Amino acid sequence: MTTVTTNSAARPGALSASIGITVDSARRLHPIVWLYLIFIVLPVGFFVGTLSLSLLRILLLFTTVPLMIGVLTGRYGRVWPVDWLFLLHICWAMVAVAVNNPDRAVENIGSAGIEFLGGYAIARAYIRTRADFFALVRVFALLVVLLLPLALLESQTDVAIVLKAILDLGLDAPVEVDMDPRMGLFRAQTVFAHPIHYGLFCSAAFSLVYVGMKDMMTPMARYLMSCAVLTGVFLSLSSGALLSAILQIGLIGWAYVFRNVTKRWHMLAGICVLMYVTVDLLSNRTPIKVFMSYATFSAHTAYYRAIIFEWGMINVWDNPVFGLGLRRWIRPGYMKSGSVDNFWLLMTMRYGIPGFILLALGYLDALFRVGRRALTPGSPESQIRLAWMICFVGLSFTLATVHIWTSIYSFVFFLLGSGLWLATADSDSAPEPVAEAARGPVYSRQAVPVHTRGEAVAPARRAEAKPAYSRRHEAAPRPAPDEAAPVETPATAGSGSRAELSEQAGPNERRTRGSARFSRFDPGHNR
Repeated sequence: MTTVTTNSAARPGALSASIGITVDSARRLHPIVWLYLIFIVLPVGFFVGTLSLSLLRILLLFTTVPLMIGVLTGRYGRVWPVDWLFLLHICWAMVAVAVNNPDRAVENIGSAGIEFLGGYAIARAYIRTRADFFALVRVFALLVVLLLPLALLESQTDVAIVLKAILDLGLDAPVEVDMDPRMGLFRAQTVFAHPIHYGLFCSAAFSLVYVGMKDMMTPMARYLMSCAVLTGVFLSLSSGALLSAILQIGLIGWAYVFRNVTKRWHMLAGICVLMYVTVDLLSNRTPIKVFMSYATFSAHTAYYRAIIFEWGMINVWDNPVFGLGLRRWIRPGYMKSGSVDNFWLLMTMRYGIPGFILLALGYLDALFRVGRRALTPGSPESQIRLAWMICFVGLSFTLATVHIWTSIYSFVFFLLGSGLWLATADSDSAPEPVAEAARGPVYSRQAVPVHTRGEAVAPARRAEAKPAYSRRHEAAPRPAPDEAAPVETPATAGSGSRAELSEQAGPNERRTRGSARFSRFDPGHNR
């Protein structure tokens, strides 16, 4: 007997489902997560005396402490070393700033602390399942797409419309960065403090969409969304963001080419170590300087970043324990700007080696803990982990070429926390619904109904049923008027169907079947 299944995308509302942004999935996000994501891209701020507040900081002021207490007491799942390491990092940063700048310790660490811990705690508390993560990626991708027209306009006019509108209203917002064009285009910053932040925001979405949403979007929807993400990365005209995107593409390609090799990531790690040693032996520069020289648009920028790294390390070794805090760092007189285009280096310069170690250990603990979790290959959890890991490999290298502050600083560690549920995930749960392109009915020769991944649809009325024919039965000649049609018995029933669930037909009856459908802060200026 033949069973008919209809693709879930053929149902009403399947178009929005194929794009991957549905009301149902959005409802899965906690309201605090919704507010957090909206305030990331809505940089409205104001001053209370000398204190700069934004909508994001106000939200984090009310949520950071209770959520962090919940994380550390196990209310939101298992407590990991990264939870305590990040808290200790902020505590050490407070001590370092108090030693170097006692008059600025409370204000500075208060803002940096809630941005860092607040974003992380929100993710740990409210992104704890596969459904939560899928809903997050959908909304993240939607935000990237909504910002794209603003970026296209800004690349031609050099006007950040949203920031200009907020400032015209007398409110506080990041100032528009005045930078020379690149490749005939102005650099787009849209709603962020710097074009690099916009580029980093877009690049973080690439692997999450292309790899993580493999079973949640149609291929065409994923390709279009990924192209939109890469367009946003390009319009930032930032070498750091482009580096992240290129690395992610390379890692995705490696994973695909060597998908049947169990030790493919060990192979890649070995190749990277070999390349590092080779460059160290053959070059008169350190491998880090060689890397930074190629991770820029111009030789001048590469040379300047090499000087920043050299003098930055001099400041680190001069102040190894408590760092510089917010004091000016020592550098050559020709270096007019105090900007440090290296997040990891600036954290070490500000808070000393202990501050960096606590941060790096927490970061690595999260990555290795998720990476070592045993998951079934090909399962949705395995795909999400691959996407999340590739995203953070790209971000890790990018943070060596840029500095992050304010909303994007918080967002990076929000993304880090959003993947920690994978450290306790298993692959036994049923997969999420797949949104596929609409197509015709799918026929199966199995008598048992074939369930697809969506929810079951009520069976069709019997009146709509059509005759079902097995391919192995040819239409028999109609008997002559004086002949009686033979009665089909269980012994002589057609064997072309794999299971016989319908009743045997009588002399003047035809077998029919019912048609059932199932759906299976603070810039890096240390002056």
